[in-house]
Amino acid sequence: MAEVLVVTSGKGGVGKTTTSASISTGLAMRGKKTCVIDFDVGLRNLDLVMGCERRVIYDLINVIYKEANLSQALIKDKRYNNLYILPASQTKNKDALTKEGVGIVIDELKKDFDYIVCDSPAGIEQGAEMAMYFADKALVVANPETSSIRDSDRIIGLLSSKTYRAENDMPPIKESLLITRYNPSRVEDGNMLSVDDIKEFLSIPLLGVVPECQSVLDASNTGVPVVSNQKSDAGQAYMDAVNRFLGESIPMRFVSNEKKGFWNILKGKFTTSEVV
Repeated sequence: MAEVLVVTSGKGGVGKTTTSASISTGLAMRGKKTCVIDFDVGLRNLDLVMGCERRVIYDLINVIYKEANLSQALIKDKRYNNLYILPASQTKNKDALTKEGVGIVIDELKKDFDYIVCDSPAGIEQGAEMAMYFADKALVVANPETSSIRDSDRIIGLLSSKTYRAENDMPPIKESLLITRYNPSRVEDGNMLSVDDIKEFLSIPLLGVVPECQSVLDASNTGVPVVSNQKSDAGQAYMDAVNRFLGESIPMRFVSNEKKGFWNILKGKFTTSEVV
């Protein structure tokens, strides 16, 4: 049965779109037929991160207002045959989103997809509410800083009170936490909140920790989700999160500084020594 996952966070700039792109791509890499929807009407960045901006002809709003059908608006990913993108509109505002219209689109997608990933805009206005309204699961994205954690706590409150499941007395949305831009060295120096601090404050299960990594910016600039780069720490962290999401038990990486062993120290010594 198809599941709807919303990737959300109250604060802007924490990595929601990067996360939506990598989680949906990771699910496709695992053989799951996946559609990722951009709910950031008026801005639209998901198509850039996914590398399909030139292919956008119709969008979510066109489908809602029956100006196009889903098959016209869905964009097939260049790399994975079972991954599709439904872009947002750049010419409309978020008021164009309606519960009825979004519900019809979601129901139609459920007929053909295993997972529907909803990329939520920042804030708590119409776009964010529509992105989370029909969710079965929620991935709350947070940076290890006070303002981000506080805003995430607000979103958790909305997930439990202003969604279809909440309004219809159904089992609650299953929430999980993804911490992005984590730097263990800064945590040790007292300049960043720790994983334990964040978990204690938000009190939802931790799905993954994505370290600060240049590859995230490189991926956004090239239109290739960072999860595709399994040589990078961030790419590995996102794939770990996908695998945990699918029920696998995987140790949490990138939460502490790696301590070099004897052989690694020797290797580094010989690598940096001058060759005569």
